[in-house]
Amino acid sequence: MFHSIKAFWVKHGFAVSLFLPALIYTAFFTIIIVFSLIQLSLTDTTGNFPSFIQYASIIHSSDFWMALKRTVFFVLIGTPLQLMAGLAMALLIDREFMGRALFRSVFLLPIAIPAIVTAVVVAYMLFSFPYGHVNDLLSGKLIFPKMVEKPINWYTSPVLALGLALAAKVWRDMPISMLILLAGLQSIGKDQYEAAKTMGANVVQQFYYITIPLLVPAISTVLVLRSIEIWKEFIFPFIIAPTFPILGVLIDYYYHEEQNTAKAAALALLLLLLIAVFSWLISYTLKKVQAYLVKA
Repeated sequence: MFHSIKAFWVKHGFAVSLFLPALIYTAFFTIIIVFSLIQLSLTDTTGNFPSFIQYASIIHSSDFWMALKRTVFFVLIGTPLQLMAGLAMALLIDREFMGRALFRSVFLLPIAIPAIVTAVVVAYMLFSFPYGHVNDLLSGKLIFPKMVEKPINWYTSPVLALGLALAAKVWRDMPISMLILLAGLQSIGKDQYEAAKTMGANVVQQFYYITIPLLVPAISTVLVLRSIEIWKEFIFPFIIAPTFPILGVLIDYYYHEEQNTAKAAALALLLLLLIAVFSWLISYTLKKVQAYLVKA
């Protein structure tokens, strides 16, 4: 036993010594935060503990179920969009062509802009007095042809408001997906594509039988990380679609408007549970997909 531990330390000691402080730091604060949220969520307004009144209030609230539906819409539409946009950009940059470095820098620009700045700019374009610059364009006031008879009120439609918030979110965070997928693409040996060409495989067959199966780990990383990010999204829907709150915005409403910290903590824990379940489903599904593609 002692010799095996010693051998493990000799072989992996340096890596463990680098990884362990970060693990302890992360675990320590995660445990403190989760424990504090649990304690706060189980305390009622009179200080009684434990009390499940906050959870009962949330479950029986129509606002919660509407916010959950909007959040699921946000996740199910936004996560694949980020994956597809990132994959398209990664496939483009992975090829050798003149100006490749310039294109890569341009594609990274959205992530360099703070999220709140992007959200405010989009909101200003849509809602600035009297109708917004986008309505000016659609009304034919500038060089574009007239497309609408009267200005569109973006606030009144959940599809338009949340769709615009989601579009801004996808545009801003696309470089993260692109970089992860680009790293996955560059880890695939070029000799595999050369061998496939000699066997008569076309571009579509190479993409289906080589690129996708070997890119599944990177795709899984993108789907898990970006879905987590969208599940807990706050800034874009709060600024662009405030009249149609998702779960992240509803937590802020409970905390600031209702001044009910226990209820906000309870909803935060429910959101954490939803994120964990959804992340597991994505990982499980992609493992099955990878096994099927490799077998095929």
